Amino acid sequence: MELYLILLSISKPKAGLRADNTAVPVGGSVTLTCSVNPSPSSSSSSSSSGWKYYWYRDGKSYKRVTNEQISVSEGGRYSCRGGRGEPVYYTEDSESVRIVSNRPVVTLYPNWSEIYRGETITVRCEIHGGDTEWDYEWETNSIRKPPKQNEYRIGSASSSNSGNYRCKGRMKSSQHKTTEWSDSVTLNVSCKIFQPDYLCCTNI
Repeated sequence: MELYLILLSISKPKAGLRADNTAVPVGGSVTLTCSVNPSPSSSSSSSSSGWKYYWYRDGKSYKRVTNEQISVSEGGRYSCRGGRGEPVYYTEDSESVRIVSNRPVVTLYPNWSEIYRGETITVRCEIHGGDTEWDYEWETNSIRKPPKQNEYRIGSASSSNSGNYRCKGRMKSSQHKTTEWSDSVTLNVSCKIFQPDYLCCTNI
């Protein structure tokens, strides 16, 4: 009896990912397309082969869909892979694509861990990307409200400036188009060292 040993070298298919844009337009979204074994010469869609698509954002599970396309409006690094069958057979992950959002960022200058009463600090709303001109809106629970500008300079900080600050931009050329709200940044104004608390809290 002759025995034959057959070795099969099977490599997993790799998912492909493409984006119609890498920057999210104001009030809009970016379309991402995931495909399995994309072939320029193939006219058939990979969605007809029973694949489901697993999406990841910044390394964490984002969503699972049967359609190969999704629309996203948040910035981050996206990747995908296909899966089918039971138990699920997965493809290799796609290369990641970085999507840039125009979501504002609130920053404090200087960015010290402690701000004392009487010091100078600037709260700034920054929107990156493009040459769009913006009007700015602020939301805060502090007693004193910032102006509708991208920068709020506090010449002599007091406890009335303490609070959470967040902002968004509104296009000057199209007022109904806005960015998302930024994440909140907390400003805490403390009494100076060796100053009694009641002096700091009453003189705001």
